[in-house]
Amino acid sequence: MSGLLPRHSLSDITVADALPEVTPAERDRLLSAPRTAEAHRALLAEVPAMRMVQTGGTPTATMLPATPTVVAWNLERCIFPEDSAAHLSGHMPDIVLLSEMDHGMARTKQRHTTAAMADATGMAYAYGVEFYEMDLGGPTERPYCDDDFNAIGWHGNAILSKVPFSRVTMIRLDDHGHWFSAEAGADPEQPRLGGRMALAAVVETAGGPLCVVSTHLESNAGSEHRGQQVEILLDGIDAFAPGLPVLIGGDLNTGNHVPPDYDWRAEALFPLAEARGYSWDFTVDGPTTRASLISPHTERVMKLDWFAGRGLVALDRAILSSISAEGMPLSDHDAVLCKVRMT
Repeated sequence: MSGLLPRHSLSDITVADALPEVTPAERDRLLSAPRTAEAHRALLAEVPAMRMVQTGGTPTATMLPATPTVVAWNLERCIFPEDSAAHLSGHMPDIVLLSEMDHGMARTKQRHTTAAMADATGMAYAYGVEFYEMDLGGPTERPYCDDDFNAIGWHGNAILSKVPFSRVTMIRLDDHGHWFSAEAGADPEQPRLGGRMALAAVVETAGGPLCVVSTHLESNAGSEHRGQQVEILLDGIDAFAPGLPVLIGGDLNTGNHVPPDYDWRAEALFPLAEARGYSWDFTVDGPTTRASLISPHTERVMKLDWFAGRGLVALDRAILSSISAEGMPLSDHDAVLCKVRMT
């Protein structure tokens, strides 16, 4: 597991209202660097935004109910932030755990998609960088680019909340450059600096403080790799919120690279989390992927999106279709929802 361990601890993470951008000269240096894990680790350490959480937005409440409703949704770059926010409005979530959120990318009109969703929902947000995208994205994304450059190039995870965050941090899950290093099998059409990560935040509810976590595990890997990422994640949560009830939500990529039928049931992460006191009873049965505008494939239908909880019970569970009222697929993932109560 040493190849996955990040070189900084939670004490290295800072919170700010803006993330320092990569300059054109720094981008050129990143593009010309050797595509090795060693080079990636050194470069990652030199980009301050990789150790920062951006916060903003305007929360509309001071305390959540004792039975908060939480949605986790991989928004596949978030091409339509306002439509996505409107799609959630009928479900009235108190917390939204988001992954694959662009900030300053040509394919999403150079917008800060998390900030746009926070504005549309009247929520606070926390945003962290998973990857610095050094190009415009994959071939199915480029038709959505009006520009031939990224204004900023961030891509990451986020948390939306109706109440202010008491505390927030980032937990990086790898630093070896899975999407940068040739030796790790990086995609040459999507050069990226960074790696999978999680955002963790403490919010106040009428039942007491709750730790919520938005995460995204590796797709281009197998079960053992994702299990190791979950170990790092749970260790980070224990350091950040010892003794608190916890709800983790996100795209865990369960079954990816597990041919021929992408069976999620063999994933190492399930018993590993259970041994640490977590339950998987917060996610309803059923697949969570579908064809979308930038992922038009229909041959793989998988269950990738989950909640895991500790110190909580599930009161309600659902899968929310990502097809808008107008028939537009907002993502290649459906959202998962749960309503919880502390034990």
